[in-house]
Amino acid sequence: MRRFLTPGWLGLHAIAIVLFFSFLFFGWWQFERATGGNDRSWAYTFEWPVFSVFVVVMWIKMIRDELNGVKPPSAEPIEEPAEAKVTREIIRRQEEEDPALAAYNRYLARLNAQGKRA
Repeated sequence: MRRFLTPGWLGLHAIAIVLFFSFLFFGWWQFERATGGNDRSWAYTFEWPVFSVFVVVMWIKMIRDELNGVKPPSAEPIEEPAEAKVTREIIRRQEEEDPALAAYNRYLARLNAQGKRA
């Protein structure tokens, strides 16, 4: 249980507590506005407490994941192929499938290139 008393986890606990009570306060505030005659506030009266429940659910999920040793997925960079290489491959496949379509696409590409120069 000591791992939940590290500075990072203490910060998460504090954020969860502040959000939970803030959302409940916002729900109460909207309830007071709704009873004062603002009809639109009735939806928010019920929405804000749902947000506070969501904070508790996510906080519990984070703690359970930590206890079970679930690691967040690592963000590995996706290597994108060079645009020219992809374009050449697409043109090659089109030429094999339909030479007329490939010729028309080359014509459009040439027109596009001329338009950029002008």
